[in-house]
Amino acid sequence: MAGLPETDADFLRLALAQAEQSYREGGVPIGAVMVEDGRVIAAGHNRRVQDGDPIAHGEMDCIRRAGRRSRYDRVTLYTTLSPCMMCAGTVVQFGIPRVVIGEDSNFPGNSGFLRQRGVEVRLLNDPACIELLRNFIRSRPEVWDEDIAGRSDG
Repeated sequence: MAGLPETDADFLRLALAQAEQSYREGGVPIGAVMVEDGRVIAAGHNRRVQDGDPIAHGEMDCIRRAGRRSRYDRVTLYTTLSPCMMCAGTVVQFGIPRVVIGEDSNFPGNSGFLRQRGVEVRLLNDPACIELLRNFIRSRPEVWDEDIAGRSDG
């Protein structure tokens, strides 16, 4: 069908739109969407700054917005940045089988942890994802440092 997302890159564009929304709100520009059977079932973005909530990362916001589910075995999570350990642990906890990552150059995250636990990981190295977060880190390094608790290793 014309106009509907069909590829990983298409769905990542929706996650990027979430990251851009967070950026416009004054937050950390990381976004995520959850897709099941080719349909977006949830979208979210980092809300740490907006909500004053230290665990409101983009992936966590997206998973919360999906609501209670009995199973995640047909879900793909799209995220603009490689997940931190908290978000990666949540993916493993709920058995999300596939994660598509926009980039890992600004923050390496935990794709290896996910792979070791049987999660299929696809890294797209998307230039728009890289540039958006790079610009944020340059302009608001203190907020970025707070988001990752001063760590660079995920």
